[in-house]
Parts: sequence; structure tokens; C-alpha cells
Amino acid sequence: MREQSILNREQEFSAEDKRILNLLDRGLSREFPNPGRVGCPEQSVLKGIARHKIPLSQARQWLNHLSSCTPCFQDFRRFRAEATTEKRRVLQLALAAAAVILIIIGGLLWLRRPVVQVAAVTLDLRERSVSRGENPSEAPQAPLELSRGAKHLILDLPIGSKEGSYQVALLSGSGEQIRSTTGIAQLENHTVILKAHIDVADVSSGFYFLAVRQPGLEWNRYPIYVK
Repeated sequence: MREQSILNREQEFSAEDKRILNLLDRGLSREFPNPGRVGCPEQSVLKGIARHKIPLSQARQWLNHLSSCTPCFQDFRRFRAEATTEKRRVLQLALAAAAVILIIIGGLLWLRRPVVQVAAVTLDLRERSVSRGENPSEAPQAPLELSRGAKHLILDLPIGSKEGSYQVALLSGSGEQIRSTTGIAQLENHTVILKAHIDVADVSSGFYFLAVRQPGLEWNRYPIYVK
């Protein structure tokens, strides 16, 4: 508000008033010494004129004195320099405050952004025995483990597996599909690797079957524990 008030007062000056000020500013600051400060206005008046707080219509009575009194003219120039410095400081503070506000807003938006979980779990099926059919018997080997925070599956498929499209499912003991997804298997470093997205965050902890197959074939089932 203060800066706007100053700006409004500056806009009140006519082109002639500004021309007079410019002439004063370019005046000879050492030609008219006045050691006794005879007839000089108060410092507040000089400061008001320099800072555009006193309209030139009210300050005209002092203009001739300013043009013929070196001490007053020097004070006038000093006050103008101080006003310019103050304006720059206010502008710098305003810019700094705006930058801080932008940083705070950006931080709040960053904190409110949704957390994306990208946990990947690698399961090695190369040495695993396979259960097939709709009602497989429980395999004697220890089950695989799958965290409910997992979002991506990386499956090292058994030796002899083919590249291409695969279906992946999480089955209950009775064969009901709890979750299902698809993925593409590719040969990497002599191993066929199947990558698929899966979300088991809402699945209850317990024993299940991880089922893998190519379309049209039977499921290969591996016991797995969701924890």
C-alpha cells in the first residue's frame, strides 16, 4: 500500500514539474555555498520534495532556493538517493517474499501428492516343482513368499519356457481366482523372464497358489504365502 501511495503521488507530477526536478538534479552543486544556511527550508521539507511526498504545487516556493543553495541541493540529492535505495530494498523484499510463498505452495503440493508404490518382487521358479490340474496336491517344498506391498512381479520361468504372452493369477486352495493379470515373457541372459503388474494390497495374509500359463494351456501352480 505504501509503494502504491508513492506511485500515485509520482503520477500527479506534470511533465513540467518533472523537468524542473531533472534540472535541479543536474544543477551545479558547488556554485552557491551557504554556510549559514540562510533562508533554508526545514529538512523535512527537502525530504518531502525529494521523496515526492510534497506536491510541487506546494514546493514551488523553494525551487529557486534549491537552485541557488548548494547545501540544500546536496541534501535534496541525498534524500532522493535514499528514496531510490529504499524503493529497491522494498522491491527486493517483495520478490523474496513471493519466492518464499511459491516454495511453500510447491512444498504443500508435493506433500499432498499421492504416494505411488512401485515395489517389485522377483520370484525364481526355475527349480520349483509344478502342480497342474484343477485340484493339485500340495507340493512338499517351502512356499514362495509375496509381500502385500508388491506392485510388480518378476518371474524367472522354468527352463524350457517359451517367450510370449502369459496369464498370471493368484488362486485360493479351491482354485478360485483372487487376482489375475497378464504379462510378456522375454529371454534375458539365458533365462525367460516374465514381468507383470499385480496388486495384492487387499488380499488377506495366508497360503495361495501362484498360477502361470500361456493362453489355452493348463495352469502351472506354485504354492505361495502372502504376508
